[in-house]
Amino acid sequence: MKTTKPIHTFHIPVMGLAYTIDSPIRVAKYGISSVISIADDELIEKMTAFYSRKFEIHYQEITQKFQDYRAQRITTYLNLVDIIVKEKFENFKTELSESKAALAGYIALLPNKSRLKLGLQNLLKEGVACKESLKNYLENNLYSGDIDVNIMTKLDKDNFINQEQLPIEFNDAHAALRGFANSTLTSSVVLSAGMNPRLFSYFGNFPAFFPDATHALQKKITLKVSDFRSAMIQGNFLAKKGLWVSEYRIESGLNCGGHAFATEGFLLGPILEEFKQKKSQLIQSAHDLMVKALTQKGLHCPETPLNLKITVQGGVGTAEEHTFLLAHYNMDSVGWGTPFLLVPEATAVDNATRELLANAKEEDLYLSHISPLGVPFNTLRGTTNEYMKQKRIQESKAGSSCPKKFLALNKDASGQPICTASKKYQDQKLHELETKKDSVSPEIFVKLKENITEKSCLCVGLANASYLENNIKIKGQAQGVVICPGPNMAYFDQQVSLTTMVQHIYGNTNVIGATHRPNVFVKELKMYLDYLKNEINSLTEEITTAKIKKWTVFKNNLFLGIAYYEDLFLTTSYFKNSSAEIQNQLKKYKLELQSIAIPVLELV
Repeated sequence: MKTTKPIHTFHIPVMGLAYTIDSPIRVAKYGISSVISIADDELIEKMTAFYSRKFEIHYQEITQKFQDYRAQRITTYLNLVDIIVKEKFENFKTELSESKAALAGYIALLPNKSRLKLGLQNLLKEGVACKESLKNYLENNLYSGDIDVNIMTKLDKDNFINQEQLPIEFNDAHAALRGFANSTLTSSVVLSAGMNPRLFSYFGNFPAFFPDATHALQKKITLKVSDFRSAMIQGNFLAKKGLWVSEYRIESGLNCGGHAFATEGFLLGPILEEFKQKKSQLIQSAHDLMVKALTQKGLHCPETPLNLKITVQGGVGTAEEHTFLLAHYNMDSVGWGTPFLLVPEATAVDNATRELLANAKEEDLYLSHISPLGVPFNTLRGTTNEYMKQKRIQESKAGSSCPKKFLALNKDASGQPICTASKKYQDQKLHELETKKDSVSPEIFVKLKENITEKSCLCVGLANASYLENNIKIKGQAQGVVICPGPNMAYFDQQVSLTTMVQHIYGNTNVIGATHRPNVFVKELKMYLDYLKNEINSLTEEITTAKIKKWTVFKNNLFLGIAYYEDLFLTTSYFKNSSAEIQNQLKKYKLELQSIAIPVLELV
């Protein structure tokens, strides 16, 4: 396992099913780490076929007739990506040693104060005479970015053959984990969407996740978390099984892409502060539990804690924010997701959708309820998926044919998995609603009907962009493209090259055209205020004591967050040019928070 300090101070997080499906093939040779979603084995099989042809590598189709086809498809694709990345990396090193222009271009990609950049600049000045020295330097100091994978823990559907349920290891997330564990990759699995105890326990079946005789980990675990308490609970759960969490990837609950898992009003700044103050506690607690578990298993026990990284992502958009997060909170890396959707060299997005993204304004990006998971989902107005879904609703043909069933997490009358975006489910619910039509007002009836039909087929919609970009035939019912950028997309208005975007991250150029972009912390605060107001105003069921308590805690946590920011922006040496504006915005949002009235049960 590589122990060298990463070349870059940013990473590209997982995006959708398809948007980073081949990002390592595109960017890993530059030392940029990225994350592949391994949720959709059908998409993965198509990408295996595509890249096998492109790089003239033998391809043997893995059909659904194979007993363990899902895991085998994932393993095969990850092995293929590993082969391609290694080949591209070796070719890249050769190119750098032979071409001054290529070397100068690569130096322009590197962080300004990095040791690697300084060393290469010095060698470039010395000229061709030191070609052998350059080759040796590249061999000893360059390495490719990580090929990490993502498993959304909630997507762990039971699977059946002839209506007979298969053993738990054939559940979707379990099979995905097995696919990664059996691959040749030496990298991390990023677990998102909370704890799945059965899945977490399944890690114990794979020796690659335990320390070897040299205390190295062939495969690592990264947890995407939204607060310190969650990190401690999940990390200790895994540690009790002898498993080490190598990275906690903190993501803003709302200022992010994809599904939005809101915290209880905890804001990103205070969350990062808690991780900064309690990192040693997080490490020691997990180490003690892991050593005890490894001893009981008779496995190798590291005497000192293994390496632990803490990273952050969600809504970051400027070099100043990037540098501040690294310096003030001691972050090991900062995730940049949404902006890279406008970088064709880095992500898989079709041209029409990229153009829609570039033209998107603040009002075009919103939290919707289109996800069958029942979790708020970041959505872009005007997508082809939105158009096709509305057309079917108008023709009284609402719902999807549901060919993949990855989100079929409900059960039908016979106990079989069913998705709330499927035509079968929506037909049933619309029929039930019709029988109640006379008992509700027309306005309520329309709203209830919209609640049923608004769900989109994410399994297909989130994969289609890659098919379109690579001219891969799309079969079945037309679903168009679903894309889920964070609200940060409103401030990026043009497609740019990889070099330009990386230089923007490091402060060597600026690709943001908007002059009114709010600070990352202020933007998130506003989103949480809107979220709380919407929660209170849109509740249709009976208000309970538990709801009132939840909203009160949420509001109090926001007050604490604002107080933290008031002090932070007065004392930090960063954001001097925008400090006054930020302070005014904090005062404004504090007054807005004070005006939000929590219902009193006796008055309801």
